[in-house]
Amino acid sequence: MVLEDYRARVRPYVARLARPFLGWSPNRLSVLALALAAAAALLAAAVRWTTPLLFLPVSVLIFLSGLFDVLDGEVARSTGRTSARGDLLDHVFDRYADLAIVLGLAVSTYADPVLALLALASLLLTSYMGTQAQAVGQGRLYAGLLSRADRLVVLALATFLEFDWSLPWPWAPTEPWSRFHVAGIAFTVIDVAFVYFVIAGQWTAFARARRTYRALPPT
Repeated sequence: MVLEDYRARVRPYVARLARPFLGWSPNRLSVLALALAAAAALLAAAVRWTTPLLFLPVSVLIFLSGLFDVLDGEVARSTGRTSARGDLLDHVFDRYADLAIVLGLAVSTYADPVLALLALASLLLTSYMGTQAQAVGQGRLYAGLLSRADRLVVLALATFLEFDWSLPWPWAPTEPWSRFHVAGIAFTVIDVAFVYFVIAGQWTAFARARRTYRALPPT
């Protein structure tokens, strides 16, 4: 998935969605995106003690968090309220949102803790390489196999499938449908998403670092 390649194409649709929020502060939208991510994380963690049916609102909240994360930047640009402080808050809140969602899914018991840790490290490293390019004067990098839009879509889809496959279908086996067995090891849909995050995240981080390094003048 490389959703960043479609940024220009979806911009007109994002602008339409942003119209009702043009009177809002961009920072307020950033806070709302973070709050929605935190709510998704709490519900995901609650699956451990309740039911995987909670993955439906988790999926919806992740999607809404991503939507408002897009809208804050659009509102800032449309109203001329872009600022260095707003950009900083947006990136800081994004990292906390990533942390919260991954930890919430790890607590849910529907994700292997080791995979969750590796996925989180890969997500943070990917984001770091993008901002590090900006820090050395090469501009913010969004390219790669795992942009933030990509991972939010993957997480929303994975949690929705966990919900859907946990429904009491008449033909459903005793063990959740979301369990895949490879060499005797059971994986959930979220585990598969985290494996993708590890592979695509490390590749994206490396590609961004290489691109930035090559763009810098030789020492």
